[in-house]
Amino acid sequence: MSRIGKLPVNLPLGVTIQVGDYNVVTVKGPLGTLTQKVDPDIKVAVEGGEIKVSRPTDQPRHRSMHGLYRALINNMVTGVSTGFTIQQELVGVGYRVEAKGQVLEFNLGYSHDIHLMLPPEIKATAEVTRKGANPVLTLKSHDKQLLGMVAAKIRSLRKPEPYKGKGIKFVGEQLRRKAGKSAGAK
Repeated sequence: MSRIGKLPVNLPLGVTIQVGDYNVVTVKGPLGTLTQKVDPDIKVAVEGGEIKVSRPTDQPRHRSMHGLYRALINNMVTGVSTGFTIQQELVGVGYRVEAKGQVLEFNLGYSHDIHLMLPPEIKATAEVTRKGANPVLTLKSHDKQLLGMVAAKIRSLRKPEPYKGKGIKFVGEQLRRKAGKSAGAK
């Protein structure tokens, strides 16, 4: 039995779930609505204030989907009730970001500024905590999957380099650093 799959998902107050035709799960909450199509072999049942996910057999395919769909449904419930947040830090001299509504304007050391349009589900704020500190970009959304894709896209604009660590990194991320050139001792 899947350790993740057999755990029930608790429904917080204000969150409703519907399992529709073709096993489409819809979760509604105070922060929005999310839908996910679940494989027809996996059974999703709402009992009381809990969601239970079960599988028909012990085949490897069913075992792998059991935990996957339970985790996806749990992320949907968490997203519409509390939401998700990702913070990214811009490390480098002169690197900055400015949030203008749904458009982010980056200055990352290129010859031009980069403008990135965000999906309407994502809210962004950019702040510098103190003078001389690195700018921090905070992204919030109820959709964890979309939030991760947008954060990865932003990170790809200027990946952290291994020598000085300059670039866009997640707050708390540990980078593998390399030693620079060593003096030619003969």
